[in-house]
Amino acid sequence: MEMELWLEKAQVLIEALPYIQKFNGKIIVVKYGGSAMVDEELKKNVIKDVALLKLVGFKPIIVHGGGKEISSWIAKVGMETKFVNGLRVTDAPTMEIAEMVLGRVNKSLVQLMQSNGVKAVGISGKDGGTIKVDKKLSNGQDIGFVGDVKEVDAGLLNTLLENDFVPVICPIGTDDLYNTYNINADDAACAIATAVKAEKLAFLTDIEGVYRDPKDPSTLISELTIPEAKELLSSGNVGGGMLPKLNNCIDAVESGVSRVHILDGRIEHCLLLEFFTNKGIGTAILNSLEKRYYHE
Repeated sequence: MEMELWLEKAQVLIEALPYIQKFNGKIIVVKYGGSAMVDEELKKNVIKDVALLKLVGFKPIIVHGGGKEISSWIAKVGMETKFVNGLRVTDAPTMEIAEMVLGRVNKSLVQLMQSNGVKAVGISGKDGGTIKVDKKLSNGQDIGFVGDVKEVDAGLLNTLLENDFVPVICPIGTDDLYNTYNINADDAACAIATAVKAEKLAFLTDIEGVYRDPKDPSTLISELTIPEAKELLSSGNVGGGMLPKLNNCIDAVESGVSRVHILDGRIEHCLLLEFFTNKGIGTAILNSLEKRYYHE
């Protein structure tokens, strides 16, 4: 019985081999958010996954948000959160809190990564002029210090990757006048993945993936080409938070990222299951030239 268990472990490693070979030395961007950021056990498992990816030759970058923590701290200091068209209004005091909270989240992730034997550096988009933004408006309305990514300078990120560090990035950038802006973490992850020519971009979310019918879990889609993803968007069956996420995925693939994965971050070791097993989990959005399962 014990021998069977060892053979099973060996089989898992052999199944992972083609993926390790294909992605050795390739850049992988992980957008880290949802429950996986709040639940301590899930958080540890995500960081272990990223550490393993690094140690088998991948070059991971983490981009994280922190919306729930920001809301919590705004409430703690007795301020009110205002929303316009579903977007948080970020006035100067809110921006100050957001930057402090995101910095705290950032360093806690660096600490966890280093406890797994991997060198990590936490930065914001301000460092090295990495993320430049324009002011974002919501249907013409001013929502304060919220930025649309205009440009990503990958110089600092490439330097960190070349020197064996895992960059951990919080989504804060500056405009042309060096004012500080909060950025949607999904948008930041897409722009960064495009700028560093990432092979993969993975979104950790609180749903299994993309459904043909959001009310029917059995309609989970394993893979989508860009034309199929656009057709799904125009069908009207995609709503809520998945709408901008799917648009982001399409933009990233059209801008040169080979494949984008939408994964359920509530599943333990979801990154390893997606990257290293024949069938994977979640939804992969890929360009028409890509095959999902390389050795089939």
